[in-house]
Amino acid sequence: MSNEQNKTEQIMFFIWAQSVVATLGSLFFSEIMGFIPCELCWIQRILMYPLVIIYGTALVKKDWKIGLPGLFMSGIGLFVSAYHYLLQKWSFLSEVGDSCGVVSCNLEYINYFGFITIPFLALVAFIVIFGLHITLLLQQRRKKQ
Repeated sequence: MSNEQNKTEQIMFFIWAQSVVATLGSLFFSEIMGFIPCELCWIQRILMYPLVIIYGTALVKKDWKIGLPGLFMSGIGLFVSAYHYLLQKWSFLSEVGDSCGVVSCNLEYINYFGFITIPFLALVAFIVIFGLHITLLLQQRRKKQ
């Protein structure tokens, strides 16, 4: 196995592992801790959960191109998570978050160190996935040159 192919597989594994950790984390918060997800949380879940299957399939088949839909989903998830986080942290957006649905989107179930909330954790996960996938694309582009 070539060194570049090994790097590609490692990146694919880290992307898949990040999506698994994010999925299990969201399930922990809702099923174990009993936190009811708001509408924006559901959208983030809809964008995150399939990434486990998409990147898992790409990893097993050793074909990074299978993961391309994950790039788009993680990019969209990144913006949704950033918006959700801003709803929680910017006071002038808090009124928008109040009308989110059954559960207010600006409700902070957790707030570690004054800035780590559930949307922040989702944002970090989407950034890691998106960034690693971009790294993978750049690596493949260099390989063709």
